[in-house]
Amino acid sequence: MENLTRTRSTLTMLVLLLAGCAVGGVPRSGPHLSPTECRDLAALRSNAPPTMAQHHSELAALRKAGYDPPPWYDDPYYPEDLQAAQRLVDYWFETECQQFQPG
Repeated sequence: MENLTRTRSTLTMLVLLLAGCAVGGVPRSGPHLSPTECRDLAALRSNAPPTMAQHHSELAALRKAGYDPPPWYDDPYYPEDLQAAQRLVDYWFETECQQFQPG
């Protein structure tokens, strides 16, 4: 069971790392979240089946919030650093993405 959990964690980190390579270099000026990120984050929160593009948007938002996953499974601050970034992205979503939130 522990090996399965470790394998899943490693695969998750690999997916995040590869997705991070695809979205690297995101500009940090202007609003924190782009309209595309707002739309994709809203879709992820709707419990619909996620797309790879939506995961890329989520990772881009987390990176803007300061989360920088290491290339190896050795982050001494995990999961606290990810949770802190997620709280900031949640705040940005609440304050910047009103048009994508259920009324």
